[in-house]
Amino acid sequence: MTDDAPGSPVEPDLERQVEQVVEEQVREVEESVEEQVEQAERARAGAVDAEAGAQQAEAGAVAAGQAAIDAVQLVVPADDPVLDTAAREIEAQVDEDNPYGVPGRPIAARSPFRIAFTAALGVAVAYGLVTALIAVQGVLLLLLTAAFLAIGLNPAVEALERRHMRRGFAVGLVLLAVLTFFTGFGFAVVPPIVDQAQEFVEQGAPAFLEQLQESERVAELDQRFGLLDRAERMLEDPERLGVSAAGGVLGVGKVVFGAFASTLTVLIVTLYFLANLPSIKAHAYRLVPRTRRARVGLLTDEILSRVGGYVAGAVSIAGLAAFTTFLLLRMLSVDYAVALSMLVFLTGLIPLIGATIGAFFVVIVALFTSVKAGVIVAVWYLVYQQVENYLLYPRIMQRSVNVSPAATVVAVLVGGSLLGVLGALLAIPIAAAVQLVVDEVVAPRQDHL
Repeated sequence: MTDDAPGSPVEPDLERQVEQVVEEQVREVEESVEEQVEQAERARAGAVDAEAGAQQAEAGAVAAGQAAIDAVQLVVPADDPVLDTAAREIEAQVDEDNPYGVPGRPIAARSPFRIAFTAALGVAVAYGLVTALIAVQGVLLLLLTAAFLAIGLNPAVEALERRHMRRGFAVGLVLLAVLTFFTGFGFAVVPPIVDQAQEFVEQGAPAFLEQLQESERVAELDQRFGLLDRAERMLEDPERLGVSAAGGVLGVGKVVFGAFASTLTVLIVTLYFLANLPSIKAHAYRLVPRTRRARVGLLTDEILSRVGGYVAGAVSIAGLAAFTTFLLLRMLSVDYAVALSMLVFLTGLIPLIGATIGAFFVVIVALFTSVKAGVIVAVWYLVYQQVENYLLYPRIMQRSVNVSPAATVVAVLVGGSLLGVLGALLAIPIAAAVQLVVDEVVAPRQDHL
């Protein structure tokens, strides 16, 4: 076997064949690319034609819809409502996606109509709430009174619970003690009032009438206004007198029945609040966000503790005044010492003016006993109230409620002006709560600003 000689004709043939194959492949690729370009141009032209057709179709649909609306308006006048269902569907542009028509443009957020309607609705709701509160203000006052009594009596109940007594029995025992006190007060006060009234009717009234008949002033008034003639005509007309008396009795009966119903309501609601106070607090705390629940619970417990401390302090001050009054009246041999001492205790629960009211009644009764006794009682109360107002009351309230004397006076004046006696009683606990919130919540936030 011999190798091919250099420059043999085999290599040129091989090169020509490779070139032909490459040329054919290039030609095929070019033809394929040209074909794809032509297809892309045809597709683009088709897309342009389709877009133009879609625009024409949309324009035609709009024109058709407008023509339909114009046709409906030709049938039904433009200023009349469209009553035909088919006409309404055409005008609302009902289709498969919108079976009830195409929604219109929403009212702008700053639309005058929307703003005015929202404002009017807010005013109506606020007015309704204020009207409802005014309508039920009597019930709200009773509930507020019951809640205050329940919170004030709760420390006594908790003290009994700490001695391993069930809460139900503790609540019953505390309320029994309160009812016993008021029952004893009634038995101590009512008999003297009845005896004095009967004595006045049997002995004092005839003598008083005789003195009036002998008085020149009464005779002058009788000549000017005919008082005696009117009295005689009234006595001669028993039916008229009976109607007047019956009206007076009915009026007194309504007042007595209303007071009894209110007292019974407060007692029942107080019993409910006192028995369920832990669960009421638990449900109230659930309304607070979890992250703040612990702190709110601690602040609320402190507020309730201060309310209980205020009640305990007020009872201590009133009890001391009643005890000293009883000893003084017994030493001076003044009648009805027990009843007057209980009256001083009840009026002493009213801040600032309660002690003065009780002292006034005690001095009046002492004056009926003797002028000397009345003067001694008046001087005693003048001295005792100074000691109570400037020494006992501030120290006891500072220890139990932690409210400054100035805040106490302002709170009592404002509370008394708003809600009367109940407002004066609630003023100091509310002032203590406000002071605690300011010290623990408001002031720290201001310090970090």
